[in-house]
Amino acid sequence: MQTNPITPVAKDTLARRARVRRIKDKLANLVIGLGGVFVIGAIALIFFYLLYEVKPLFDEAEFEQAHTYQAEAPATWADMDEYNTTGMRLTADGEMRFFRIADGGLIGSQRLPLPDGVRVVSVQRGAITSGLVGLGLSNGQMIVFSPNYAVGYGPANERQITPELRFPYGEAPLALDDSGQPALHFALRGSDDSLKVLGLNSGRLVWAEYTEKKAEGAAEDGDSGLGLSSAMDEAEGPTLFARSAETAIEYPAKPVHGMVIGQDARWGYVLSGAGDLAVINLKGENGPAIYQQLSLVPGGTEVTTLTALQGNISLLVGDSRGRISQWFLVRDAHSEVDKFSLQKIRSFELGDAPVTAITPEAKRKGFVAGDAKGRLGYFFTTSERTIGIHQASDAPIRALAVSSRSEGVLVQSDKGASFWSLHIEHPDISVKSMWGKVWYESYPAPEYTWQSTSGDNTFEGKLSLMPLTFGTLKAAFYAMLLAAPLAICGAMYTAVFMAPRLRRKVKPAIELMQALPTVILGFLAGLWLAPTIETNLPGIFSLLIVTPIVILLVGFAWSQLSREKRSIVPDGWAPVLLILPILATGWLSFEMSKPIENAFFAGDVRHWLEHSTGLSFDQRNALIVGLTMGFAVIAPIFSIAEDALFAVPRHLTNGSLALGATQWQTLMRVVLPTASPGIFSALMIGFGRAVGETMIVLMATGNTAVMDWNIFEGMRTLSANVAVEMGEAEVGATHFRVLFLSALVLFVLTFVLNTVAEIVRTRLRKKYGSL
Repeated sequence: MQTNPITPVAKDTLARRARVRRIKDKLANLVIGLGGVFVIGAIALIFFYLLYEVKPLFDEAEFEQAHTYQAEAPATWADMDEYNTTGMRLTADGEMRFFRIADGGLIGSQRLPLPDGVRVVSVQRGAITSGLVGLGLSNGQMIVFSPNYAVGYGPANERQITPELRFPYGEAPLALDDSGQPALHFALRGSDDSLKVLGLNSGRLVWAEYTEKKAEGAAEDGDSGLGLSSAMDEAEGPTLFARSAETAIEYPAKPVHGMVIGQDARWGYVLSGAGDLAVINLKGENGPAIYQQLSLVPGGTEVTTLTALQGNISLLVGDSRGRISQWFLVRDAHSEVDKFSLQKIRSFELGDAPVTAITPEAKRKGFVAGDAKGRLGYFFTTSERTIGIHQASDAPIRALAVSSRSEGVLVQSDKGASFWSLHIEHPDISVKSMWGKVWYESYPAPEYTWQSTSGDNTFEGKLSLMPLTFGTLKAAFYAMLLAAPLAICGAMYTAVFMAPRLRRKVKPAIELMQALPTVILGFLAGLWLAPTIETNLPGIFSLLIVTPIVILLVGFAWSQLSREKRSIVPDGWAPVLLILPILATGWLSFEMSKPIENAFFAGDVRHWLEHSTGLSFDQRNALIVGLTMGFAVIAPIFSIAEDALFAVPRHLTNGSLALGATQWQTLMRVVLPTASPGIFSALMIGFGRAVGETMIVLMATGNTAVMDWNIFEGMRTLSANVAVEMGEAEVGATHFRVLFLSALVLFVLTFVLNTVAEIVRTRLRKKYGSL
């Protein structure tokens, strides 16, 4: 036998082709490797960018002393402008001194319009957002003013602050206690045309209102001069305020030590004794009256300071043991009428000395406190964070002021003053506030809540990620509940039992479902599917129950036919016969929906659900999401699982059949274990798709951030929340960064799921790879 020798030219050609193949292999490996590196790099960059945006939420606070001032006359009240450049200090003799924050240099002063021989005996702040300050005088009168910082710009465009005092209710003192006793304790709430005061008059607790009147000699004959009036011309005299109404409140004869007016002037709080507090309903049906009485501190402890948190919903109570506690009225959730009780919500530790001063922030739910040993602390209520505690003085702290931008704290002690710079952008964020239950103001109990915005300036952001994470898992669970059984069972039949010709038509058709834009599915779900299911709810549930029964009955009837009759349909094409019965079952279920509703649910299944089972019903709910997102997730699960099942080596199935096993036994004992890594990957990919889905859950749910497994209740997911709120979030604000944090949580959740899936898939492959 002769062979054709390879010529030198042919050898060169083969060698050249081999070199080209090697070069191509190396280039392909390089390109594929670089592609993998770029993908990993892109994922890493996304991860680090999210971390970069989230990191400021957990930055350390900067709270340190910046300036100290020489000891001057002790101040009873202090304030400063929002830029931390100019401050005010009130001395006991009624002089307001204006000074520079940077060096304490005196800018000017203003003498308050005090009557001769009268001195200031108390200083009472109004609501922190109003800026009103009431001065109690030794003769039973009071003066109300508000600090003002006029902003101007000089020739070099430098900012210039001009401090001044405004007297919105006139410079003349207002009568508070007609008996002439010193006005030590009172609370005030003002508006443009009236001033309301809770105080003492001749030893009685009173609720008084002061309104405009004309000056003496300016009112016409017969005019009482009381009540509201418009501003007068200079020729008619100045506009004055006087007491126009007063209501006495029955109150035990106890020494009063403090008063606060709550939000909207509905509630008043009167402190007496060592720590006894009376809650006054200022808008009761029969006039102001005591609503509740309780003790704020245990025996042996005294309340030393009482003030209101920003918004005047909560009380801040400082005691003689160095604790500050937050209290607010809680509605009884089980009462049919509005019933409230004042409850202690949380507490903070400043030290072991009596708390001498507490001042809340003007725009946040934080506060600054000082004690008798000169300690200074900054705390935030919602997150229950202690931002910092420092030794500010070696003497008791008497007055505190926080700039409206919360960037500085002015401290006045018995031996001098100091300024502390403060910088913390996100004090309301902590692990507890994002992942634990938080007791928010006006809530009946601690809750997981997401509510980022409100039209009320007293609103505190509720940024718990728990309801969003719960909604994400809930949506994915109901989607997988529908998609996983249908996709896996469909893949099993298609790969093992279906005729090859039919499989070549069915598999591409199902895979084509992946090309459907999810925004279209969400649009159809929200505008067509949700109203249809709401109208035909009994029909939907009868369809879910009856359809499997019809399939079993058709299958049983098919099995009872003779072999000759069954041979009419080619082997593997029998499932086509189910199309008509299933369509007929769907039509009949919808046609019987109204009769079923009238017969069993008194014509209103929603009313029956809410009153008989306690399940609330929203039109766009988890059922809609489960059906729609399940439809979107079926395609990838089916495609990957079917490929894994179909790729099982034929020698394994043929060997099983040859040993006498049925096709079903072969499927369950041989095919499924071998294909289990691929099937598990399909399920995890489908679950990851459901977790990260945005448009369907955005359009097919009510986007309500509630934690309820009720299938008829909506939800809000992490991805949908980012899509909805990112456009309205202020760049760099807490809301903005928490949205990035929710994206990071979603990223990590998906990464963990994929990692677990890969570990399980690898173990399954090792276990069954030797078959």
